[in-house]
Amino acid sequence: MEKRTTVGDCFVTGKSNFPLILLVILCKVKVLYIRIEYEKEYWRFSIMAGKILGTTVYYDADCNLGKLEGKKITILGYGSQGHAHALNLKENGFDVTIGLRKGSSSWAAAEEQGLPVKETAEAVKGADIVMVLIPDELQADVYATDIAPNLKEGAYLAFAHGFNIHFGKIVPREDINVFMVAPKGPGHLVRRTYQEGSGVPCLYAVEKNPSGDTEEVALAWASGVGGGRSGILETNFKSETETDLFGEQAVLCGGVTELIKTGFEVLTEAGYEPINAYFECLHEMKLIIDLIYEGGFQKMRHSISNTAEYGDYLVGPKVITADTKEAMRQVLKDIQTGKFADEFLADSKAGQPFLKEHRKAAAEHEIEAVGAELRGLMSWLK
Repeated sequence: MEKRTTVGDCFVTGKSNFPLILLVILCKVKVLYIRIEYEKEYWRFSIMAGKILGTTVYYDADCNLGKLEGKKITILGYGSQGHAHALNLKENGFDVTIGLRKGSSSWAAAEEQGLPVKETAEAVKGADIVMVLIPDELQADVYATDIAPNLKEGAYLAFAHGFNIHFGKIVPREDINVFMVAPKGPGHLVRRTYQEGSGVPCLYAVEKNPSGDTEEVALAWASGVGGGRSGILETNFKSETETDLFGEQAVLCGGVTELIKTGFEVLTEAGYEPINAYFECLHEMKLIIDLIYEGGFQKMRHSISNTAEYGDYLVGPKVITADTKEAMRQVLKDIQTGKFADEFLADSKAGQPFLKEHRKAAAEHEIEAVGAELRGLMSWLK
């Protein structure tokens, strides 16, 4: 009687069963792999809305991309955010046109990616959705001259930052739907993560909704650019604008750069080598921020020495004092009242004298020259 061997659900017979057994095993492995990949995709697209700290978070399964189908989409601007929104939506199969000023240096780049490009006014004509991704200081004038006169009745006007809507620099007609989708990351990250199969979380908000479906359109847009793969969180124009400006000014840009620069100056003025001052005050900042980014203050403090942690608790409050907190409150007040917005726009209309003066001074600071030399030693940056 021939020996029968069981492999999975199959019986094989004979003396030379090894090739057949191997084939069956490989088939089983392949089926298992396909099933795993299918389930990964299923769960990725079937996660439903939930709550984080009281805020509703939406995912791809909650969004109806059909709200963008058949609509003519115009994106004004092809910079960091513009190229990411445009290419991600294009790869989702949507009808995307880029609107640029005549002679824009971005014109050729957009065309090379297969996107139709028109001058701003022409791109707006007939568009169902117009996403404004040009600099804040230019938006109001462009809206008055090129967008408003050409915006079709019942169109959707969209932004990635609430600045001009919130501060009343742009006031759309009553028939216009207004929403915002703000990815919480720079454009290159929005694009790269999308291509890798993930995405950057997005905030969304609806300011005006005469059509009754603006929220659905906003969620579809956020999903289309990749936000639904990681989470789309609801906000409003006021909150997004004021917290974004405060974070930039008091912490992320103004606060951090002044802290680094002042620490560098204290050390070099005390006679320490600029190289050491650069490493201790600027270079190692990324190491600390990466740890905080990955696991909060707790992970950072778990990773540093006891000496560093003790100094953290002892000295931090001496540098960031009650007076510093009060100054931050005044920064927030200037944002809330519109004082900062008015000053910023006035400087822009005057040719940016304040911005250009301080940009020049910052570029000439010793820390920049030292950094340029030291970064030449860092092969991983090249």
